[in-house]
Amino acid sequence: MTSQLFAICFRAARPSDLARFWSGVLGWEVSGGPDEDAAALLPPDGSGFRIRFLPGQEPKTGQNRAHFDLTSASPEDQRRTVARALEHGGRHIDVGQRPEEGHMVLADPDGNEFCVIEPGNRFLADTGFIGALACDGTQEVGYFWSEALRWPLVWDQEEETAIQSPDGGTKITWGGPPVAPKTGTNRLSFELALPVGADCQEEVDRLVSLGATHPGVGEGDDEGGRVLMYDPDGNEFFVQRPR
Repeated sequence: MTSQLFAICFRAARPSDLARFWSGVLGWEVSGGPDEDAAALLPPDGSGFRIRFLPGQEPKTGQNRAHFDLTSASPEDQRRTVARALEHGGRHIDVGQRPEEGHMVLADPDGNEFCVIEPGNRFLADTGFIGALACDGTQEVGYFWSEALRWPLVWDQEEETAIQSPDGGTKITWGGPPVAPKTGTNRLSFELALPVGADCQEEVDRLVSLGATHPGVGEGDDEGGRVLMYDPDGNEFFVQRPR
């Protein structure tokens, strides 16, 4: 039984603060306790992945390997999204974008990059407000995640790949080479959940057969009862153990 994409996880020094920023930008409801240990944003329609904010002290060493691309319905809508992000503590950043490019590049209060895409972007036309999770990665890792999640490839050209749920929504994209060397633990990671009654070890074995790696029995568990694994590009991801 295939696991599902349960959450995109951010590691943050103050998870609740970062959750409030993204709630303000996206308009998603915050779910979580009153402490600073963890928080989550729930998708408005109750389907698709959630966004989780977990405690972590990962230092910022260069650009993240993944970032959100937010869509715009009009130039005014793009400006409103940017203004909302700045109001909640975001900032403009320069990652080498050219003046003629229509998208705006910003960072959240923890320095995590994201883009507000110009209206009329055809590639993201059938998605939603979070148009894409844009990743730095190889063609191989795009193929891996397509098989792992059973999401079809919707783009596969010149070693660039993209997948999308059969139900639509956010695309996950990989830009192909050159891929920057991985330094330290990623701030953003995938968390997978199994259907009720599924066998976690069978799913771990399936993912390994597709190209993932696993540190070993007991070594890959974190405090939340999740199994730590690595995709073919060495990116951390987690599989929830059934409770």
